[in-house]
Amino acid sequence: MSTNFPNLLKPLDLGFTTLKNRVLMGSMHTGLEEVKNGYVRMASYFEARAKGGVGLIVTGGISPNFRGWVAPFSSKLTSNRIAKKHKLITDAVHKYDSKICMQILHSGRYGYHPFNVSASNIKSPISKFKTKSLSERGIQSTINDFVRCSKLAKYAGYDGVEIMGSEGYLINQFIAKRTNKRNDKWGGEYINRIKFPLEIVKRIRLEVGKEFIIIFRLSMLDLVEGGSSWDEVVQLAKELEKAGVNLINTGIGWHESRIPTIATMVPRAAFSWVTKRMMGEVSVPLITTNRINTPEIAEKILSNGHADMVSMARPFLADPEFINKAIANKSNEINTCIACNQACLDHAFKGKIASCLVNPLACHETEIIVNNTKTPKRIVVVGAGPAGLSYATTAAKRGHNVTLIEKSNSIGGQFNMAKKIPGKEEFYETLRYFDVMLQKHNVQIHLNTTFEPAMAKKYDNVILATGIIPRKPKIIGIDHPKVVSYIDVLNNKVKIGSKVALIGAGGIGFDVAEYLSHKGESSSLKTKLFMEEWGVDMNFTARGGIQKVKPKPLETKRQIYLLQRKSGKVGASLGKTTGWIHRFSLRNKDVKMINSVKYNKIDDKGLNYFKNNKEFILDVDHIVICAGQLSNNKIFDLAKNKIQIQK
Repeated sequence: MSTNFPNLLKPLDLGFTTLKNRVLMGSMHTGLEEVKNGYVRMASYFEARAKGGVGLIVTGGISPNFRGWVAPFSSKLTSNRIAKKHKLITDAVHKYDSKICMQILHSGRYGYHPFNVSASNIKSPISKFKTKSLSERGIQSTINDFVRCSKLAKYAGYDGVEIMGSEGYLINQFIAKRTNKRNDKWGGEYINRIKFPLEIVKRIRLEVGKEFIIIFRLSMLDLVEGGSSWDEVVQLAKELEKAGVNLINTGIGWHESRIPTIATMVPRAAFSWVTKRMMGEVSVPLITTNRINTPEIAEKILSNGHADMVSMARPFLADPEFINKAIANKSNEINTCIACNQACLDHAFKGKIASCLVNPLACHETEIIVNNTKTPKRIVVVGAGPAGLSYATTAAKRGHNVTLIEKSNSIGGQFNMAKKIPGKEEFYETLRYFDVMLQKHNVQIHLNTTFEPAMAKKYDNVILATGIIPRKPKIIGIDHPKVVSYIDVLNNKVKIGSKVALIGAGGIGFDVAEYLSHKGESSSLKTKLFMEEWGVDMNFTARGGIQKVKPKPLETKRQIYLLQRKSGKVGASLGKTTGWIHRFSLRNKDVKMINSVKYNKIDDKGLNYFKNNKEFILDVDHIVICAGQLSNNKIFDLAKNKIQIQK
């Protein structure tokens, strides 16, 4: 066993059962819950993580009734017939001495359907549907449904349940003043507002017995106005312990909160200080969570006494072998989660099956099988960007003889620019991972080398992964000395002035704006600086951690104008779960965002454009082109040179 992570790999005795290590694979809704053959696919998905060494798994949220649906016809557990299907999952996990709990999640007013209910009839700001206040009878019926769901989970072979009491879902809606305006015994004073979760826990414990894990996901930091005070959070934690919970899992923020909690610009383990405040207040083990993505960070959290366990969700999408690699002292081989949200949360919120940007096999374990080849080939991969690196390492792992050719002096392609953006430092980890994998699987690497079509005859297959070239818009004066490409900017080939206009407000435009506006240290590397920037009170004297706390914008370096042709919201094409963060961050730095632009010309005066039939001139030092990209594959006359292409 690894000696590098003694606390992380230490068993945790819960009395009636023991977890083999201090790692919880946190709950994630993947979309497999609702698709054809979903239980078979979930069984393979969870089995891969159990085989990878995780001690305790929590499933994606399962509703106890139809009103608790996240969306119409989303997963619920209400009958023995459904419970029998879950046995595929529990049997698969139990092959590897791992334990698994099913999360019971009632979405409350977050339900994206017309049947949603809540503590009070206050509509959610992130759902278009009105909500209905639960009656006394409705409350009792809902509690009964939680209990029934727990009993069915036990019947299905789960080792326990996690009761979702955070993130702004139904239970949280009863707890907080923000959403509970009732004047009966379930509202008013705090002791009344917490009756709902306490009744749920007490009655579940009564029905399932002592030898069944109950985790409560407690919102320790609401990050919304009208959220709980710290004293209230502690009071509820103590009452939950009395009610019979075995573990308390930290919940951070509501979905409607305007403070990022898990995106890549959030510092690693940024919220473990919240769990640390609770340590000693209760005797049940505490789990901390959010932006923990390496065994080193997890070990540090535990050794510093911030928690008894760590929860990691997306890191197990990125690498199901996370724990086994830590045990083997091979953490440098872990495919690290970069918290981009692009294929996991963004997919989930769009109703798509989740996956992972750095591991597309995630959630597709039954569909994409990577086996060793019986007919090894000589393969050359042209281009060492993310696509080329992924292909080269996968092909070499299968047993092919792979050569990788890259015209620059390093691997990584566009990632070498992305990693320079403040808040995207995690991209370094992906390049570290691929560098290790290239060596491990004996890929022959040729840097500073331009592929010539004549080289093709040495190989059985040529794989073109030559990436992109920036798109050059047709604007009068586009070749003016003031005009530069985003590549020139991010590679520090030009010295940019104090006034800048960016043409293009997609992902590249926002990244370049962040890069050019930034001054001083990145707040994604410093928890205290991040909390100040976003207005979070680390002393927790403010209700919800934010009430009446003013964010402290970072000092800006330049005056920046971000322009787009489209008439809609600037940055509308950004990721569903992170776009608002980027917009907020740039507004905080006084970046001017301008839509509905018709570009006229660029000259010595600057950028000339029309908006609403009025002419404007931006007197700027530089105009940076961030207007999209084109495929670079056409640099070869493939047909003429008869190169065999694999796509």
